Amino acid sequence: MEGSFTITLQIVIAVFAGITAQVLGETLKIPGIVFLLLIGVALGADGLGILYPDKLGMGLEVIVALLVAIILFEGGLNLELRDLGRVSSSLRNLVTIGTGITLFGGSMAAHWLGEFPWQLAFLYASLVVVTGPTVISPLLKQVAVDRQVATILEGEGVLIDPVGAILAVVVLDTILNSEAGVMEVLNGLLLRGGIGIIIGLVGGAIMGLLLKKPLNFLSEDLKNLVVLAGVWGLFGVSQMIRSESGLMAVVLAGVVVRSLSVPEERMLRRFKGQLTMLGVSVLFILLAADLSIASVFALGWGSVLTVLCLMFLVRPLSVFVCTIGSRLNWRQKLFISWVGPKGIVSASVASLFAILLTQRGITGGDSLKAIVFLTIMMTVVIQGLTARWVARGLKLTSEGTTGAVIIGCNALGCLLGELFQQEGESVVMIDTDPEACEGAEAVNLNVIQSSGLDESVLEEAGIESLGTFLAMTNNGEVNLVLAQRALEEFQPPRVFAAFPKNSKARTPANKTKVNQAFMSEIPIKVWNEYVDEGKIKLGHTVLREEGFSFQQAHLQALIRSGELLPLLIKRQDSLQVVKADQEWQPGEEIFYILHDPRPKLLKRLSGGETASRLAIERLAEVEEVSLATPESN
Repeated sequence: MEGSFTITLQIVIAVFAGITAQVLGETLKIPGIVFLLLIGVALGADGLGILYPDKLGMGLEVIVALLVAIILFEGGLNLELRDLGRVSSSLRNLVTIGTGITLFGGSMAAHWLGEFPWQLAFLYASLVVVTGPTVISPLLKQVAVDRQVATILEGEGVLIDPVGAILAVVVLDTILNSEAGVMEVLNGLLLRGGIGIIIGLVGGAIMGLLLKKPLNFLSEDLKNLVVLAGVWGLFGVSQMIRSESGLMAVVLAGVVVRSLSVPEERMLRRFKGQLTMLGVSVLFILLAADLSIASVFALGWGSVLTVLCLMFLVRPLSVFVCTIGSRLNWRQKLFISWVGPKGIVSASVASLFAILLTQRGITGGDSLKAIVFLTIMMTVVIQGLTARWVARGLKLTSEGTTGAVIIGCNALGCLLGELFQQEGESVVMIDTDPEACEGAEAVNLNVIQSSGLDESVLEEAGIESLGTFLAMTNNGEVNLVLAQRALEEFQPPRVFAAFPKNSKARTPANKTKVNQAFMSEIPIKVWNEYVDEGKIKLGHTVLREEGFSFQQAHLQALIRSGELLPLLIKRQDSLQVVKADQEWQPGEEIFYILHDPRPKLLKRLSGGETASRLAIERLAEVEEVSLATPESN
């Protein structure tokens, strides 16, 4: 009874510590694995002596295996085949050629710099060919680099994990059975990979097809648990046929389920994402607590140099070789070279290998585990904490991406498009109305006549490389649907939809990252009529530090009266659509239109300009209009 209580207490401590580390990471915007490692070591035998994973016995190996299976299935579930297709050559090369470069480069560094025997040097290199998806995914959410780079890093992290695990097992088999020939080694590698691929494809297809059927007798929660049982079932069957083939099986199963577009996919991904976070938290705490700090220090400076060589020589060489002929620019390649943190698969497999080597009487198991954890700590801390700065320095953050895709070639939409172009940003207009499209083309805007709901059209418009998506047809509900669809499929940095202030559509918008565009008290349709009839003045102003409160109050009064509509705001050389809840700051430049109710005839008799000249021809000479009433202008 006492033994079971001790084991229970160890698991409870691990779960509590793991969730605490994740909360700290999210609060401080630092990769959670940093705190997982620190807290795990602090609770272990070399720290406070509270957590002793060795008391779990064989249970630790079972926990590691089952949780890694969930982590890799969730990784496969998050892979989008359409995105992978765009970077397929680079990704394929990183998983194949890159693995070879890392294997040989890492083993030479470990042997010559770390003074490891060749056998352990190759085993170490096989363990660190992988990058950690559980580290990279949270890191990319915080850094928010452009989608092409993110797809490569996420795809590599997920796909290379099973490849690396299988490779590591083959190398271990070779060490334990030194009489094995080259063909036996290759056969073992191909056999494990082939079994995993077949079981993963078949099992994933069966799961996906079952989920696509209307299983009304099962609740949504129960369906998630059925999938969990299916994942562990596939993993177990594959492992039973051939050890270490189960990792490949669960990754492929996740990819297949995602590709079949099952109705419950979003809920399934959310459930598996929560399980993955729990699994990573518990695993890292347990494995870090089991680490001997003395063994890490015993490695010496040679092992530190080995890891630095792996980070700053082997990884960049691998990336630049594998991306030859790709469309990636040097900045993207440099960032991919910088981000290669190791994660849970390296840690868990290294821990298991250390046990196996010790059981077979082969020395060096503790040193192998120590250098793998040293690699994890150095890559996560150095790369994880600096990735945001590196991305900003290379100008790869999606927040800084310029340009816009605008749905709606109405008068106001065209005016916004011209303002973006005037500021040197790329703009693509999309509309189904041929006449509206012709009007936009007449003012030299790039136009696609089609539906904004069509993914291929948005791809053609270059939504993945542009910073803003704005849906501003005359129908607010349609705008919200368009914006939510674009957000789900492409995750642009800034997503806006124009809909009335008191619209019922506002509630769901608050639950997503869709922003309500414009601070308007009257419908956008009315402003379109004002622009068409020439009843507007186009202007811009800079909010000064001196008198800012008065300017802000006057601006809000004009907006509430329906006389002024702020369109764009420029801050730190970044042009953005004004949000409904926009907060003004001194130094910002605001582009807006001011309602001018004078009839066209009166304007012409008084020497005023027509709407087309005001709104189109003179955009290069935008008149500064003070934030006063229309009469004073």
